[in-house]
Amino acid sequence: MLAVTLAALPSLLLSPSVPATGSRARAAAVRMAGDGPSFGDLDGSTARIGIIKARWHPEMSDSLIAGAKEALAACGVKEENIVETEVPGSYELPLAARYMALSGSVDAILPVGILIKGDTYHFEAISDSVSSGLMSVGMQTGVPILFGVLTCMSEEQARVRSIGPGNHGPDWGRAAVEMALLRQSAVGGPKSKFFMGFGDSGEDDAKPMTRPAERIGF
Repeated sequence: MLAVTLAALPSLLLSPSVPATGSRARAAAVRMAGDGPSFGDLDGSTARIGIIKARWHPEMSDSLIAGAKEALAACGVKEENIVETEVPGSYELPLAARYMALSGSVDAILPVGILIKGDTYHFEAISDSVSSGLMSVGMQTGVPILFGVLTCMSEEQARVRSIGPGNHGPDWGRAAVEMALLRQSAVGGPKSKFFMGFGDSGEDDAKPMTRPAERIGF
């Protein structure tokens, strides 16, 4: 019996069904967080970036946003071209992102939220709804919407991915600049709007745009 157990031990250690724990789990999480995409030189001097913060888990959300803003600054994004607002929770992020996209004030939007698994189905329902909603906003408006929502099984996982060397914020910031530049190239420049029946025709760009979204911080 002991021989069988020892023989099976290597495969058990390699099996993805056996979760890592303690320092091994933290090290693996940090390595995974560092395996993000590579970015070349990004000139974000004309990019207009929106950031929407969900107020749950503020320490971690603030750390993610700080990391994103450091990356934006490193890419040359001007402080006055960063539009920030906040909503109560992650479930409200898609609608806020839609308002911001339709305001014509930004080239890309980074919604930031943290969802942590609990004892009920709430986590799955919110995660699915938010991810689907954010994708839908981007497809409907033509404004790139980043997925800056951590969906974690524990608070420890969330902290590893938001505070310290595993902070996802810098990569999100660089991705926002890259997608903003992609949008600009697609619609004809930094001051162009992607019209889907919203607003005017864009013929008079010198005319200030009146929009209800100004009332909620955009």
